[in-house]
Amino acid sequence: MSDWLTAVGSAHMIIAASLLAAVSGVPLLFRLLSPPAGQRLATILNCLASLLGIAGAVTILFQRSTVTYELAWPLPFGPAMFAIDPLSALFTLPILIVAACCSIYAIGYWPARDNLRKIRKITFFFGMLVSAMLWVVMARSTNLFLFAWEIMAIAAYFVLTTNDFEPEVREAGILYIICTHIGTLCLFALFALLKSATGSFAFPATASLNIDVPIAGAIFVLSLAGFGFKAGIMPLHIWLPSAHANAPSHVSAIMSGVILKIGIYGLLRILSFFDTFPLWWGITVLVLGIVSGIIGVAFAIGQHDIKRLLAYHSIENIGIIAIGIGVAMVGTTNGSPLLVILGMAGALLHVVNHATFKALLFLGAGSIIHSTGTREIDHMGGLLRPMPWTSLLFLVGAVAICGLPPLNGFVSELLIYLGLFNGAVHGDGAGAAVTALAIPGLALIGGLAVACFVKVFGVVFLGVARSQETGNAHESGLCMRIPMALLAVICVAIGVMPLAAAPLLESAATCWHPSAIGNGALGSIAPLGWLSMLAIALVAVSVAAYVMRMRNRADKSVTWGCGYLAPTARMQYTASSFADMLVTLFAGILKPGIHSPNIRTRFPTVSRFASHVPEAVLEKIYLPVLQWANEKLAPLRKLQRGQLHLYILYMLFTLIALLALPQ
Repeated sequence: MSDWLTAVGSAHMIIAASLLAAVSGVPLLFRLLSPPAGQRLATILNCLASLLGIAGAVTILFQRSTVTYELAWPLPFGPAMFAIDPLSALFTLPILIVAACCSIYAIGYWPARDNLRKIRKITFFFGMLVSAMLWVVMARSTNLFLFAWEIMAIAAYFVLTTNDFEPEVREAGILYIICTHIGTLCLFALFALLKSATGSFAFPATASLNIDVPIAGAIFVLSLAGFGFKAGIMPLHIWLPSAHANAPSHVSAIMSGVILKIGIYGLLRILSFFDTFPLWWGITVLVLGIVSGIIGVAFAIGQHDIKRLLAYHSIENIGIIAIGIGVAMVGTTNGSPLLVILGMAGALLHVVNHATFKALLFLGAGSIIHSTGTREIDHMGGLLRPMPWTSLLFLVGAVAICGLPPLNGFVSELLIYLGLFNGAVHGDGAGAAVTALAIPGLALIGGLAVACFVKVFGVVFLGVARSQETGNAHESGLCMRIPMALLAVICVAIGVMPLAAAPLLESAATCWHPSAIGNGALGSIAPLGWLSMLAIALVAVSVAAYVMRMRNRADKSVTWGCGYLAPTARMQYTASSFADMLVTLFAGILKPGIHSPNIRTRFPTVSRFASHVPEAVLEKIYLPVLQWANEKLAPLRKLQRGQLHLYILYMLFTLIALLALPQ
């Protein structure tokens, strides 16, 4: 009885967190407080919501309990049902952690006194966005899910387009809203099929749907398309680079770190309804994960805009999560609980990990932009000295996203690797072949990520300043550094103490599907204890090396010029020159635009080289297809004559056709 009361209290804490977040921007919106006071109050409410919600979510995860509610309301499609179970609770953690950090960061990055025209809009819709995401993961009926989903989509649009006076921002917002509503249309069809299969608009219980249902394949495809648009799975990612690049940096952090994961949550929730999966489902998710990971990081390497580069890395990491989900699905098909727990635990841990280190990187990028006034990597350089804290914290995020020890990205990728190896060794047929092929794919993703962040850190922080703005750079304020430091501590903590996260992952994985039960504790399956020892040793060595370097630090000087007596910033590697070999290697996919100087004389005048990697999927595939469709469907516009009686006639014909259909 006491455990049940504790679970109910924990669920109430999460519900209270969602309500606090929803009202956090209301005093500022209605001008009940001055802009600075309203922004501070919103931050306090968001932080309080995060503390309440995180405490409740951790309790639910440890107790492995589920609390269900039913709310009668006058809207159609039955009562609103919502629940909090371990899977919902695990996704609640990154939502609230990142939301609190971004809210604190905004005080320094987006101060109310300097943004009087925009502060009410961004603060109100930021709180609504956080609340809507919490209600999406709690919803257990179609009506409440779609209601919260649409509020989330609209709130994200308004915070994305905060700087709506800029044409690029408006274009990014339009592309985002189009893509998100195409995904929503897929969800309408998905839930209509679920209603026909179950006879109810309430979500079915876990593993209650038989795979032999004739429309099971259609449900899977629609869920992959609808939630894939939100998650940014390749090739449904086309809205993501421009949206993340043009949003305010703390908004980019929550969009990349959290909103994409809501798409992953939706896919996992729909998959949990089925008792098992056809093999082609798991292979499809696995292959999409490999494609998203490799192509996403390849596009990232060719970027010059630091935020667009980080956006493409989000596609890469969504691919890694999809690989873990695919491994778990193959394990369910083959009846292998070991594959299920390793794949799903790795995917769920990477959900949390990516939220933390990607939010850290976007906040770090925001600090750089705030200090230098540019997003162009080639205009930066030498920021290590004027921005030592930002440099260190960005480095922590870079090491984590590359999947290197002793940080959290290494742990989640190792779990996925173990699942892939077990699937390749102990599996059979197509499942074993695909998991075996995914191993070098995941290794290639990691290698390319390391190359990309060596480029970013080297060009941005090392060397000397490349422009006047960079030369005048300064360190960020305390309100911007504290959230980055908190996220960096989480990255280190999970990497050093993965055993502490193991019970939470087991709880969420077994809640997702009962096929994850049967192999004992995750700590006994994966060498998490050895990882802790390795991580502690590496942290100690790193700290000792840093202390020794600080003691023996030489006088400040410019970058060594290989014996040249007058080195300049023009002699340093640029983002283009560093990535040239890899961009050339993937030129068939990236379709880079290269503008070489036309040198015709022995003593040429000043010339310029430039390169650009476009959004090839959007510009080379989607837009030409849409242009062709626009031309071919032009005659149908004649049906739209603006005459009311014709539209009534169209409605009459439609009703007659529907009545004529067999019931």
